[in-house]
Amino acid sequence: MESIVIREANINDLETLLEFEQSIIEAERPLNPFLKKSKINFYDIKEILIDENALIIVAVSDEELVGSGYVKIENSEEYQKNKKNGYIGFMYVKPSFRGQRISSLILENLKSWAKSKEIKELRLDVYSSNVKAIKAYEHFGFNKALVNMRMEIL
Repeated sequence: MESIVIREANINDLETLLEFEQSIIEAERPLNPFLKKSKINFYDIKEILIDENALIIVAVSDEELVGSGYVKIENSEEYQKNKKNGYIGFMYVKPSFRGQRISSLILENLKSWAKSKEIKELRLDVYSSNVKAIKAYEHFGFNKALVNMRMEIL
């Protein structure tokens, strides 16, 4: 494994983070027929960077950003045991750096930050057909909880 440094993202990383977002969208288009065909965004990265209740982490190799992830503190539903949870998103590792456990390093840092904020539960969404991602999240300790189902009506 190459030397990977994990650090908090900053505004100087914005251009690369926006590229990562588009790579995520392109990877997810085949998994979600409900995405618009035009250019879209999933995240307001600039806003997340300055949000005190969120953290974007980046993985860096030789000054090159090679991965990202974020956690955002959210209010849970009233009927949930934990009043707040940490929502994980924006998980991305450049293809040439995959298989080096970079996503686990990112997740571990996000988890540590959430724990420091007294968050007791992490959540994320993953497409049911994204078997590799599901296995990686399960290996990290996540469990399947709910299946979101859809149908298009014409």
